[in-house]
Amino acid sequence: MTPDPLPHSDLVRKRQRSRALVLALILGAFVILVFAISIAKIKAGMPH
Repeated sequence: MTPDPLPHSDLVRKRQRSRALVLALILGAFVILVFAISIAKIKAGMPH
């Protein structure tokens, strides 16, 4: 059996970091989407 190139804790930390990055990107995209929809609704409600 060959030893792992990374210790177990480093592997877990690497997975947590990548998962946190993906979650942050999804959350950021959601915030931008809500902001864009809000701006569109405000502009649609205003008379020209």
